[in-house]
Amino acid sequence: MDASPIRDIFVIGGGINGCGIARDAAGRGFSVFLAEMNDLASGTSSGSTKLIHGGLRYLEFYEFRLVREALMEREVLWKNAPHIIWPMRFVLPYAKGLRPAWLIRLGLFLYDHIGGRKLLPATRTLDMARDPAGKPLKPLFKKAFEYSDGWVNDARLVALNARDAADRGATIRTRTKVVGARREGGVWTIKIENLQNGEIEEIKARLLVNAAGPWVDHVLSGVVGLNDVHNVRLVQGSHIVIAKKFDDPRAYFFQNKDGRIIFAIPYEDEFTLIGTTDQDYPGDPHDVKISETEIDYLCAAASEYFAQPVKRSDIVWTYSAVRPLYDDGASKAQEATRDYVLKADGGEGTAPIVNAFGGKITTYRRLSESMLEKIEGFLGKRGKPWTANAPLPGGDFPATGFDAEVAKLKSAYPFLDARLARRLTRLYGTRARTLLGLARSNADLGRCFGADLYEAEVRYLVENEWAVTAEDVLWRRTKHGLHLGREQAAALDEFMRGISRRHVAAAE
Repeated sequence: MDASPIRDIFVIGGGINGCGIARDAAGRGFSVFLAEMNDLASGTSSGSTKLIHGGLRYLEFYEFRLVREALMEREVLWKNAPHIIWPMRFVLPYAKGLRPAWLIRLGLFLYDHIGGRKLLPATRTLDMARDPAGKPLKPLFKKAFEYSDGWVNDARLVALNARDAADRGATIRTRTKVVGARREGGVWTIKIENLQNGEIEEIKARLLVNAAGPWVDHVLSGVVGLNDVHNVRLVQGSHIVIAKKFDDPRAYFFQNKDGRIIFAIPYEDEFTLIGTTDQDYPGDPHDVKISETEIDYLCAAASEYFAQPVKRSDIVWTYSAVRPLYDDGASKAQEATRDYVLKADGGEGTAPIVNAFGGKITTYRRLSESMLEKIEGFLGKRGKPWTANAPLPGGDFPATGFDAEVAKLKSAYPFLDARLARRLTRLYGTRARTLLGLARSNADLGRCFGADLYEAEVRYLVENEWAVTAEDVLWRRTKHGLHLGREQAAALDEFMRGISRRHVAAAE
């Protein structure tokens, strides 16, 4: 930990943007302190559609720069985190009366050619009467287009950025709320409260980064005391998870009659993820949850395409999040820009603050680089941009080498069954070996909490990834919440309360 009484940078927010900025800054030699009031990725960053994608539909709104930047990032991020990011093919059925086939072809031509695609395969046209992708759909869909994008485990992407930032010297504090920030003699004095024990602490920093996501305006008005707080438009996106709807490894991109689109994506081996909705959200982001209207909308939209309709009784889980989009005055929620905007205040003797508005998971690394340009404008240059070719923790193997990595882990730990070896490699990559340590049998992994979640994994997450509660483990670090019952989750929570107190600072 940096013993200096004044940090270079204090970051508010432990979502993808905050953790990405902290990682980039720490890697350039800045001293960094990050505070997150809940768990890492507990807001927007774990509530995405979990795609690393260019955003095909944003071409309709002429967001060419954003789409190009996002397309270029797909392979960069895949190479840096091949355990949690991988390519996925998407099937876009042509539907009469909606977007014409020539427009879709034009969009996909641009998609294939403006983003520096090297490893991902190009678009092709499918005959749905012959292709297996047509099997789960209604027979009226005769033709489809298949294109490439990527999948990401969003919450793990955040945790791995935080882990790497900490490995490079940053201090990461979760369950820590910023309750005040004031400028004093060209420096920020930030008051933080440990929400687990109520302790109040003051941290000094030369520059403040506001990456609080949906709470970014609240930080400006309630914490910093500025009045210009109408920067973001809160848009709710909700998803449903149902029992597996199809066996094909490809995902579907469905157009709706209202002009919106939804995805149907293979999820966690046994499920199908359907989403997202887009509607303005007037409430407190803490309270967001899927509405009855959204459930009806997603079921109806998917049922337009699937031969077997999607019913409410199929739903095993729902999740909802609020996207803090930059308020560009767009009339519809789905038309509001997904681009990011960075705004600075201060300098020349006044302690600076840089605010991050908007953005999407795919462009978080580029947002971080843009943020560092702003920061260096105030604090001076340190290291060069470096994250484009730096693997995230556990991702130090070839982009196309995932199966080989699973085989290596299975060879080193022969007692692991194939499913567990694959799951651990998916979540932790090469660091699965650190998690397993000297284990030579399942018994060496300790108590089993249900499914294949063992004590060794829980302890690893507490000690290395800031997990405190069962929810942190079951719904963010893993998705075992889909497999464990209520009593099993309660037993895990009780176990974690016992060990987490001893490791509150262990992962800093």
